[in-house]
Amino acid sequence: MVLDQSARPRRSGLELPPRLPFETWQRIGRQISLISDCSRWWLGDWLIYGERHYPNRYRMAIEATSLDYQTLKNYAWIARRIPRSRRRDQLSLQHHAEVAALPPSEQEHWLQQAAELGWTRRELRKRLRGIRNGGEDKKPDEATVRIDVIAERQRRWQEAAEAMELSLAEWIVVILDQAAGQVAGAVAKNDEEA
Repeated sequence: MVLDQSARPRRSGLELPPRLPFETWQRIGRQISLISDCSRWWLGDWLIYGERHYPNRYRMAIEATSLDYQTLKNYAWIARRIPRSRRRDQLSLQHHAEVAALPPSEQEHWLQQAAELGWTRRELRKRLRGIRNGGEDKKPDEATVRIDVIAERQRRWQEAAEAMELSLAEWIVVILDQAAGQVAGAVAKNDEEA
């Protein structure tokens, strides 16, 4: 990631030319925001790597980053809960933090919704709160089905979904609709034969 050549970043500030076009100023702001968000992910992934390979990682990380223990712990927790394969580049780390405590299939669903519909972190939080408080943000003809499965089964389902170029939630709906159609067909055939 590179910052616009008009800007000269320093550790203690940003130097900008005196006559900077508005569009350039805007672009630089978006770039800084992106770099800031990415660096949180990078730190989280870096810490996870450190956990696996080196002892005393947090003490070293605190010294290396000048960030406090809890901040680093939060970054690592989010990065651990949401692997790179599930992350959405168009969403911030804070979007991901909102769903990090959920099971993987629910993370997938909510991140996909937020990405496709362009939700802000605040909108995603509001939708999640609505579901937790009785589903008041659902349409009248929608229902939520929750199932808990072992991780190996979820992994196999995820692979199958990816092979069909579907999200896990979309794949589950397709497969269940197919199964329901087969059962309905078999029942109808049995009724005709009887």
